[in-house]
Amino acid sequence: MRAALLRQPGQLLAIEDIPVPSPGVGQVLLRNRACGICRTDLHILDGELAAPRLPLVPGHQIVAEVVELGSGAIPFSIGQRIGVPWLGSTCGHCSYCARQQENLCDDALFTGFHVNGGFAEYSVADARFCFPLDAELEDAYAAPLLCAGLIGYRAYRMVADAGNIGFFGFGSAAHILAQVAHYQDRQVYAFTRTQDVESQSFARQLGALWAGGSNDEPPVELDAAIIFAPVGELVPAALKAVRKGGVVVCAGIHMSDIPSFPYQLLWGERTVRSVANLTRQDGREFLKLAARIPIKSQLECYELNEINIALDDLRSGRINGSAVITL
Repeated sequence: MRAALLRQPGQLLAIEDIPVPSPGVGQVLLRNRACGICRTDLHILDGELAAPRLPLVPGHQIVAEVVELGSGAIPFSIGQRIGVPWLGSTCGHCSYCARQQENLCDDALFTGFHVNGGFAEYSVADARFCFPLDAELEDAYAAPLLCAGLIGYRAYRMVADAGNIGFFGFGSAAHILAQVAHYQDRQVYAFTRTQDVESQSFARQLGALWAGGSNDEPPVELDAAIIFAPVGELVPAALKAVRKGGVVVCAGIHMSDIPSFPYQLLWGERTVRSVANLTRQDGREFLKLAARIPIKSQLECYELNEINIALDDLRSGRINGSAVITL
């Protein structure tokens, strides 16, 4: 099969022919149909996330068709279309798993990081951590929901009943969650790079009441803010924008260092917290909601041999919405 391989961080992905994998116990062999491209893929390629399994096939937002079942692989059937998320498996017995916090399991394996992912024609996955997909949801549109949407939704839930929400960084996750917020009659305020007029216009098209630069003052005090961009300097900026008692959620798996800031920004029972990975319950809840709204991503689609172009476009901020590899 054709696959995009990372052999060393800092290198481009290489399109190579490698053997089709065989499913082990509890696994499914999948013919991949689409795979979303995530900023986490860039963090892996750039060596900002330590100890990936090398050589590695990245990609962790996989829409695929089941073509073979390993022993004990339930509840799927041959020909069924399923989604594979970032969380690939957990130990199932540690204190975190026992408390329904499987996203924090120290022995978790992650798709496209510890196990080969979706930038290939075939992949294998632990059936217990895959999701059935709504038949009406097209492949390319389903892919971004499996990380940008799903982990973004976990962050979104942490703002509770906030009415005025700031989104810092308006990329794949934010443009999906803006649709959720609009569906729930909440108000979105979008913060982008200062001169990124195109992203600000895109945010307004998706219902944002206001869009401006990351250091601009919004027209109202925010109840909460979610930081999607991996930029530590945005934490003080977000704290400055939220009211007393508000929450700032850091939604990325990697962020640059947070600079020191005056205690006054945190005072008033403001909260800063992070989001780590996802749980299967997050997936079940969000995919039902996404189908009900329904969420429609704006897509930039690429073929597998264009993967390095796609990654460069994402890195350079040339993508509004979500980037997807179609197979």
